[in-house]
Parts: sequence; structure tokens; C-alpha cells
Amino acid sequence: MFKLKQWLIYLVYSLVIMNTEGLFVNITFVRNAVAKGAVCLDGSPPAYHLDRGSGTGINSWLIQLEGGGWCNNVTNCVSRMHTRLGSSKKMVENLAFSAILSNKKQYNPDFYNWNRVKVRYCDGASFTGDVEAVNPATNLHFRGARVWLAVMQELLAKGMINAENAVLSGCSAGGLASLMHCDSFRALLPMGTKVKCLSDAGFFLNTRDVSGVRYIKTYFEDVVTLHGSAKNLPRSCTSRLTPAMCFFPQYVARQIRTPLFILNAAYDSWQIKNILAPRAADPYGKWQSCQLDIKNCHPSQIKVMQDFRLEFLSAVIGLGRSSSRGMFIDSCYTHCQTETQTSWFWQDSPILNRTVQKKANILQILVKQNVIRINVTLCFHDSLFLLNLQTIAKAVGDWVYDRTLFQKIDCPYPCNPTCHHRVFTPLDAPPI
Repeated sequence: MFKLKQWLIYLVYSLVIMNTEGLFVNITFVRNAVAKGAVCLDGSPPAYHLDRGSGTGINSWLIQLEGGGWCNNVTNCVSRMHTRLGSSKKMVENLAFSAILSNKKQYNPDFYNWNRVKVRYCDGASFTGDVEAVNPATNLHFRGARVWLAVMQELLAKGMINAENAVLSGCSAGGLASLMHCDSFRALLPMGTKVKCLSDAGFFLNTRDVSGVRYIKTYFEDVVTLHGSAKNLPRSCTSRLTPAMCFFPQYVARQIRTPLFILNAAYDSWQIKNILAPRAADPYGKWQSCQLDIKNCHPSQIKVMQDFRLEFLSAVIGLGRSSSRGMFIDSCYTHCQTETQTSWFWQDSPILNRTVQKKANILQILVKQNVIRINVTLCFHDSLFLLNLQTIAKAVGDWVYDRTLFQKIDCPYPCNPTCHHRVFTPLDAPPI
């Protein structure tokens, strides 16, 4: 019976994916970038996927920077250069566009007809590196900043220079990149263009791990040094702090002049696994079961995670008040929510508005049980509006279009019944 239930869940999930990821977009290689030294770790050309806009969105652009961690020493950069995160030779030719990149109004109400771009990530330093020398023994190229500029220049030539609206977004390491490159992206576009930036799961916290060590700070120091990133980090930060500290958004975001939206889980699953309780701080694997599924966490571990949340919120709130900065901080155990349809915009997507979350939960239960029927398209979107509920897609769309400024922080775990908590297996994405 249990295996049958698992199979049915897998079947339903597969049908959802097939339905929402019906669009596959061809890869485009920026071959002329090679002559400028703008290359992936292995020396191959950078790449992106572009789906052209139409109708009212023909002069609007959404740039999504791919995530995928970093490499902080020669050994793991060499390993990385043999994967899609270090070589465009290893990238798939056709990439599925869904969620924030979907071309269907019922899955992406505000950006479906924009020019939507997925910029592939192959440098290992959030598009910040620039080292001229190449060691012939490894053939490693640290040229992320050049890749960034080469791809942007090609997109400008393909019509982005005429953009009326432009949003730079990204997930994880791409979310960090969208934050660090936010003002420089704005500088590339004409004065009349309305430019905004969205950082999804890119607000990495400078904190101590469970052993009391600032492991992530040392890790970022290694990344910045190896890739020669210092000169490409925001000067508003490097003029005050060491370059490695400027890899942490809590020291950068306050000085960003371009409107910024911070989307993050307060219990970010990647940060719990790699910043709060990395393998080096947990040699006996006491945190492994908890990291795979938050429901497995002991009360003492939940307490540590609640303290992490408070420190995370302190860093976000410490950025100060802003009339242009959007914020959606939920209490889900997850990572990257703009690239997953069920998190971005679906019948049971996570919502924020603690006074009506219970109403939303009841609504979603009734929908699932077919007591009431709601069209997933605009009818569902309107139903959420009437209840004053905010999905991530609606919060971001309202902010981009200046309909309303969304700045909300969720209540502590496990208060939000609409969360989609990630459940991992031991084989999922090994820790850094």
C-alpha cells in the first residue's frame, strides 16, 4: 500500500512537471566571447537560453541567473569544469522553462509574455572572477565577470537595449549574483528603463556553524582569492570591508540603489546543510537526518534552527527601511522558490499573510478534495486576491508593476501550513 501511494504521488508530480514544463528553449553559445577571454572554467564559451516576448511584453526583459554553488580551490574547480557548472560543452541543448520562466499566463501571470532569459552558470564564483593567467597544468579559467559582461552585451544587441522594463533575477549562487550585479545591470540600460532586481535564496548569512566556527566566511575568502573577485565586487562594500565580507548580502544590500526584492526561506535548506551544520562541523552525522527532512529534527536541533532564523531576520531587518525594497521571507524548509512551479504559482503555493493563512489552508484543502473547483488560471489568482493572500508570484508581480509594495516576514516554523518543505535523500547535492 505504501509503495502504491508513493507511485501515485510520483505519477501526479510527473504529470504536473510535464504540463508546466512544456516549453523547451534552445541554447545559444556566445562564441565571440572566447576572443575576449570570457569563458567557462574549461575555456568553453558562455551560454544562455532566450525565449522571445510578445504582445505587451515585447519590450520587457527578465534575466534569470542560474545557481549552483561555488568552487573554492583548484581541486574542486577541476572537478567542476567537467560538469555543466564549469563547461558549456556539458550543458543540455534544450532547457525546460517553467515557473518564473513559463510562457503560460496560468503559470506565470505577470511575466509569461516577457523576453525571458536563463543565463547559464559555469564560472564557479557568481560571475565575479577575473584572473588573466591560466595554469597550463589545469587549464582553469577564472573569468566569471567577463562572462557576465559578454552575455549582457549580446542581450543588449538582441533588443534589451530597448527595454521598457528589465528584471535581473537569480536563484542561490545566481541570486547572490543578481544582488551583487544589480547596480551594474542598471548602468547597462538606458535611463528610461525601469530596472529592478530579485534575489531568490541568495541571502547567505555570515554566521557560526554548530561547532562555533565561521566556516562559510573562510569558504568565501577562498572563493574570492582564487577567482580574483575583489575588483568586481560592489565598491560601496569593498571600500569599507574586506572583499570576502562583500560576498555576504547583509553587508552589500543596503547600499544597492536599484530596487531590490529579497525572496528567501528563513530556514533555507542549503544554508542549514552547508552554513549552519556543514560536514566539517558535524563529523558524526548527527544532523544528517534532520537536514534530509525537517520533520526528523530533534527539539534541540529545531531550537538551533530557530536561533538561525532570528539571526537571519536580524540581518535582513538590519538593512533598514526602504520604500523600494520588496521582501518575502517564509518559514519553509526549502531553497529556490522562483524556479519551481509549485512554489512560484500553483493551487497550494506557499502564501504569506498570517491573519488569513488558516483561510488559505481551508481553501486549498477544499480544492484538493474537489469540494469546490477553482481554475488554476486567473480564477485562482483572483481568489487569492479576494482573500488577501500572497503567493510568491503575486508578491513579486505586484512589486515589479508598482501595484503594491510587499514586505512580509513569516511566523516561525511550523506555523505556515502552506509551506512545501523539501525532503532530500542522502544522494542529493553533496555538501560543499
